[in-house]
Amino acid sequence: MNTSSTPCVSLVGAGPGDPELLTLRALNRLQAADVVLCDDLVDRRVLAMLRSDARVLHVGKRGGCVSTSQAFIHQLMLREAREGKRVVRLKGGDPFVFGRGGEECQALREAGIEVEVVPGITSGIAAPAAVGIPVTDRRHAPGVAFITGHNRADAQSGAGPDWAALARSGLTLVIYMGLARCEALVAELRAAGMDGDMPAAAIAAAHTPQQRQLLCTLDGLAQGLRDEQISSPAILVIGEVVREAHGWAELTQELQQRTALVG
Repeated sequence: MNTSSTPCVSLVGAGPGDPELLTLRALNRLQAADVVLCDDLVDRRVLAMLRSDARVLHVGKRGGCVSTSQAFIHQLMLREAREGKRVVRLKGGDPFVFGRGGEECQALREAGIEVEVVPGITSGIAAPAAVGIPVTDRRHAPGVAFITGHNRADAQSGAGPDWAALARSGLTLVIYMGLARCEALVAELRAAGMDGDMPAAAIAAAHTPQQRQLLCTLDGLAQGLRDEQISSPAILVIGEVVREAHGWAELTQELQQRTALVG
């Protein structure tokens, strides 16, 4: 934390859930904070690490729910920092991975406020790891793409992700915020030529006591989410790396047995 008289805000990544996955720097900033602006996705066990006199301002942003406006969040950070408070903007995962951290940094810097960014483990890596899926594995894919499944088109380009190009890329696809549009995403990938038997997974509330997971194929993903009642927050993983998941061998054996019975 900045020790000079210049106001400073720390953008801190809280990681995927389990407090033990916080970085040491994140823990230090939390325990020194006077004011914490907290997202909905931050695990409450993380908040238990704050000082008893720290003030927590809940500024959640969740799709389909009443959310705090980004402009208001900027105003709160500026106000508290200018009053000399040690301010932490606390986000689930990593501030710079679908966390709007870049926008917040810009707003603070333009107002003359120093910003410190404390990275966190993003759920796009941590959630697959929780079930044994390595998002990069040279035996299965040349790399990984982190994508938002959000329906809103990109404000700059006017278009959402190019699912056809992603389907052809051979990359592991890790999709944030994709549950609501799962059927449409699957249809676009299938139309682009991706095999319906491509391994797929969904991991919800990773690294918390509420963790749920689904292993299936691309064609079975949407129905599997309904059957297992998987809900947000969740990460979708599509690609050959899913074969490395704990339980994939058993699932494959079960699918083979079903096919034999039908045949």
